[in-house]
Amino acid sequence: MGNLSPSIVGTPAREVKEATAVRIEPVRPEEADDYARRVFKAQAEKWGAPLSNHLVHARRPTIFRGVRAMWQGLDGSGLLDPRLVSPVNRRVARHNGCESVFFVISRT
Repeated sequence: MGNLSPSIVGTPAREVKEATAVRIEPVRPEEADDYARRVFKAQAEKWGAPLSNHLVHARRPTIFRGVRAMWQGLDGSGLLDPRLVSPVNRRVARHNGCESVFFVISRT
């Protein structure tokens, strides 16, 4: 399972959610800068709510813009089929030991 914490691997998603604490408080969408608010609005229209990782990244606008640039680069490069961009991103994050991505994968 790569670098995932042994306390997470094999644990039901419900228990992981209860056991893990958010280390960085997400930004309130209404308090974010204009760019982030526009992104949050588009995400809410597409998925019903802003994506939680974007709410955390938006605490620092420069980091948020960098993350968004990565997604825009992947979308615009044509190197990956658009249907594969998100699964590849999750797979790389999981490989790198991102426990929050593992939690999201385990819920699907």
